[in-house]
Amino acid sequence: MKLSFTDNLTEITELEDFDPVKIFECGQCFRWIPDESGVYTGLFRKHAARVWREGEKVFITSDKETFEAVWRDYFDLDRDYAEIRRMFSIDDYMKKAAEFGKGIRILRQDRWEALCSFIISQCNNIPRIRKIIEALCQLHGEPVEFEGKTLFTFPAAEKLAPLSPEDLAPVRCGYRAPYIIDAARAVAEGRLDLDKLTAAGYETALNTLKTISGVGDKVANCIVLFGLQMLDAFPKDVWIKRALRGNYPKDFSPSVFGQYAGVAQQYMFYYARSGQN
Repeated sequence: MKLSFTDNLTEITELEDFDPVKIFECGQCFRWIPDESGVYTGLFRKHAARVWREGEKVFITSDKETFEAVWRDYFDLDRDYAEIRRMFSIDDYMKKAAEFGKGIRILRQDRWEALCSFIISQCNNIPRIRKIIEALCQLHGEPVEFEGKTLFTFPAAEKLAPLSPEDLAPVRCGYRAPYIIDAARAVAEGRLDLDKLTAAGYETALNTLKTISGVGDKVANCIVLFGLQMLDAFPKDVWIKRALRGNYPKDFSPSVFGQYAGVAQQYMFYYARSGQN
């Protein structure tokens, strides 16, 4: 990976595994939105950026200081995903899925945002998840001015904790409203310390998250993978279950993918959701 910086633009070359479409459309995040030319705009906490790829070059609207402080870690740019893909050549199906998903990276998202987003995601589709989250941010987030537009941060747990389910009615999140508030209160009151949970190990993190109202095994695994960055987590939704049934025996264990089982899951999810077998 090579970097060059000019004013408020970071240019990255010699980075094979970075496809903004696959990164932002693989089900791991919901607030990066493309324009008509395929340029994505989004936020990480209070930092906004546009991200796109042109041929062999990746561009992020960021100066050097912000790139090094925020985006380098957020996009997990120091991890060799090409080597991870090679590790997954254990069978024809996984080899095809990894090649099809080439360019996916697991984002290092804000932990609270990931927790709340995946509570919203349950029994939901991606367009509606995005709509609910955007409404939540506009109603309770903080405004961020960016390139002549007003974006909104994801609301802090402390901002949502005092609310009632009725206060979230404009967001139209339905039965998930009390779950969101329960999670916000657990985080705001310190009963759920997401930073400490990251260091607690997979089983402890999973079981602790499942004490939050509305958080079952699948949602907890998503939070562990995408919020706590435990890359050995392997969430199983309808797409993954279908892929496993069609390509692996009943006793198949994702542990064969080792410490990067979560990356394998993303390749499989993107492959299956794109209509591949």
